[in-house]
Amino acid sequence: MTMLRFATIRSAAPLMLVAAFALAAAPAAGQEENAAEDPEAIRPFTIDVPDEVLADLKDRLSRTRLPDDLVGTEWDYGTNREYLEELIAYWRDEFSWRDQEWLLNGFDHFKTDIDGLDVHFIHQRSPHEDALPLVITHGWPGSIMEFYKIIPLLADPTNYGGDAADAFHVVAPSIPGYGFSDKPTGRGYGPEKMAEIIGKLMERLGYDRYGTQGGDWGSIISRWQAAQHPDRVVGVHLNMVTAGPPEGVDDPTAGVPPEELARTRERQAFFADERGYSNIQGTKPQTLGYGLNDSPAGLAAWIVEKFRTWCDCDGDVESGFTKDELLTNITIYWATQTITSSTRIYYESRRATSQPGYIETPVGAAIFPKELFIPPRAWAEAAYNVTHWTEMPRGGHFAALEEPELLTEDIRAFFRELR
Repeated sequence: MTMLRFATIRSAAPLMLVAAFALAAAPAAGQEENAAEDPEAIRPFTIDVPDEVLADLKDRLSRTRLPDDLVGTEWDYGTNREYLEELIAYWRDEFSWRDQEWLLNGFDHFKTDIDGLDVHFIHQRSPHEDALPLVITHGWPGSIMEFYKIIPLLADPTNYGGDAADAFHVVAPSIPGYGFSDKPTGRGYGPEKMAEIIGKLMERLGYDRYGTQGGDWGSIISRWQAAQHPDRVVGVHLNMVTAGPPEGVDDPTAGVPPEELARTRERQAFFADERGYSNIQGTKPQTLGYGLNDSPAGLAAWIVEKFRTWCDCDGDVESGFTKDELLTNITIYWATQTITSSTRIYYESRRATSQPGYIETPVGAAIFPKELFIPPRAWAEAAYNVTHWTEMPRGGHFAALEEPELLTEDIRAFFRELR
C-alpha cells in the first residue's frame, strides 16, 4: 500500500484523496440553517486561517533571534540549532499552509457547542452504512492531523484492499483547548472532563454504541470514556497503555517475564530524562505559554524535539515525518494560539481526585517498541480487561503518523470480535 503523505503542491494524488473522502457526513436537513437558533446544532466547518495570521507568522520567522549553541553538541542539550534553523527557513520560504489546509479540508469537519465550548471534530462517515462508529482521540503535542493517514483506511477499507466488514464511521475531535476547538476558560478540564465532552458529542451524533481509540492523552481519555459509558463503549483500543505495578501485591514482578520487565525498566529510564516538559506543563503552564505563544521558533523547537525523541527514527526526525507534516501540526498550534491551553491538561491531570478504576470493557493494546511507557502485560491486565495484545515490529509514540498501516490493521483486528 502506498503511504499517504502530505504534498507541497496540489498534485493528482492529493486530489484523489480529497475526492475519495468527501463521504456522506453532511448534517441532517435543516441543521445548517438552524445553527444560529439552536446552539446544539452540528454545523459544517471549514479550516480557513486568516491571511493576516500567516503574514504575521512569516514576519516573526524572518526576525527570529536564536540563542547560542555549544560546540560539538547535537540534541543532548535540547533542540539542535542547526536543524531548527533549517526548519525555520523551510517554514518561512517553502511551506504552504494553504496546501495543507486544503488537504485537511478534504475531510468532513464540523463544530457543535457542548457545555458552552465550541467543539471541532472530523466526522468521516463510511460509505458502508453498517460500519461501527469509532472515536479516535489525539494527545499532546499532536492534533487531528495525526490521523490524516488512518482516517481513510478506517472509513473506507475497500478502497485500500480491505474488507467492508472492517469499516468505521470515524469521529476525530480536537480536544477542547487544542486546534480548532474552543479554549476552556475555567479550571478542571482534565482527561475525565474531556471524556465527558466527547461522550456527549457521540450521543449528539446519534451513536449509542461505539468504540474508542487513542494514544497519549487520547489513551487516558479513551479509558475514561469506557469507565463513564460501559453500556455504550464496546471496546477500547490503545496504542499507549498506562499501568503501574498492581496494588496490594507483595511482589508485582512475580511471574512477569524477564524480557518484559527489562523493557519496562528501559522505558522508565528513558523517560526519566524526558519528563522535564511534563513537569513545567504540569506546574506552570501559563509561564511557559507566554514564550511559546509569542515565538514561532520557540514553539517549533518545543514541539519538534518531542517528535524526534519519541518516534522510532534513530534520531533522524525526517525519516519518520516530512517537514510538511511537522509544520502542519505546529502551524495548527500557532494559528489557533492553543499551545498554552493545550498544556493545561497536564496541570489538571496532576490535581485530579478521581481515577477511572478497572476497565471491564474489552481492551486491545498495540505495543510499539519506542512508546514512552510499556508496562508488562500482567500489569496492564490488572487495570484493564485486556483481550487483545499485539507486539509491533517497529514504531513509536506517534503511531498513526509513523505506522498507519500497522495501527489500522490492529484496530480492525481488535474490533472484529466486538461488532
